[in-house]
Amino acid sequence: MGDMADAVEMTLPSDWPVVVTGASGFVAQHVVRLLLDKGYTVRGTLRDAARESGLRASLELAGVNIERLEFFTADLTRDAGWREALEGAKFVFHIASPVPQRPPRHDSELVLPARDGTLRVLRAAHELGIRRVVMTSSISAIVQGHPRDGSKVFTEADWSIVDDKIPAYDKSKTLAERAAWDFVMSLPDAQRLELVTINPGFILGPSLDHDHGVSNELVRKMIRRDVPGLPDLHFPLVHVLDVAELHWRAMCTPSAAGQRFCCALPLLSLPEIGEILAQAGYRVSRRKLPNWTVRVVGLFDRQVAVILPELGKRDDFDCSRAKQILGWQPRTAQSAVLDAASSLQRHGLA
Repeated sequence: MGDMADAVEMTLPSDWPVVVTGASGFVAQHVVRLLLDKGYTVRGTLRDAARESGLRASLELAGVNIERLEFFTADLTRDAGWREALEGAKFVFHIASPVPQRPPRHDSELVLPARDGTLRVLRAAHELGIRRVVMTSSISAIVQGHPRDGSKVFTEADWSIVDDKIPAYDKSKTLAERAAWDFVMSLPDAQRLELVTINPGFILGPSLDHDHGVSNELVRKMIRRDVPGLPDLHFPLVHVLDVAELHWRAMCTPSAAGQRFCCALPLLSLPEIGEILAQAGYRVSRRKLPNWTVRVVGLFDRQVAVILPELGKRDDFDCSRAKQILGWQPRTAQSAVLDAASSLQRHGLA
């Protein structure tokens, strides 16, 4: 992959504090690492302060200099802590958002902290004169409610249609991003906070600690042979290192202000992912499962129930905006899959 730094138009002083919300999360850890490697002063927010020591240890083990890293306790569901974390900072990466391991009993369990937490961060950022917020959204805020049979190519102009049929996670990402744009657009022009959103696909890749991310769980189950076969699922993959780099570039590129950026590779089916793993020497099942079998299992297994709405769906994306404005040169889907697998093995999770 080429050096994406060529497209950055603005060099920022590294002594400017930068805030990363939800710093213990899968994507956020890579953003923290990237910023520290570039010499920035980083403030990470944590919902649970007990995660700090483990996160510091993981970063040090990865060879990161953590002298410029500090942590603040702040919860998406509470006002306390956000002003203290953001005061004096110039940029904020808002990455914190609830990610379910299984379907929640009520949509509000995800929607309220995602949407209200985003507004808490943006209000504090506006009041404190933050220059730009880069927010992690998702393709989940783009595709739901539209034909997903391969007949449509999605772009940043598309938004998920929120109704009772949309899964809770997709609803939370859509409503949180909508709320962010509505808030920013409600501000007077002279006081308008710059907002950029990154809308990644299915994120795979190495983890820095045992929190390997929900997406990597798919690879973990495959190489552990926890799944008896391969359902009819297709994934627009993206490497976690690309997602982290695109966040940084969205901070540094003046023309990124006010824009959404899709980042997803062409679709891979689950059997194709299995073939990548098999060719690398992993013993994975290659048996295809009919949809009716998966639906029956989903009646009894809440983790399987998460994937039921995605059976047979196909999502293709035009990611030219990220390539043209942010200089994205994607890592391959193969590297995303294999980097995830080797990382899971390294952490003793597979």
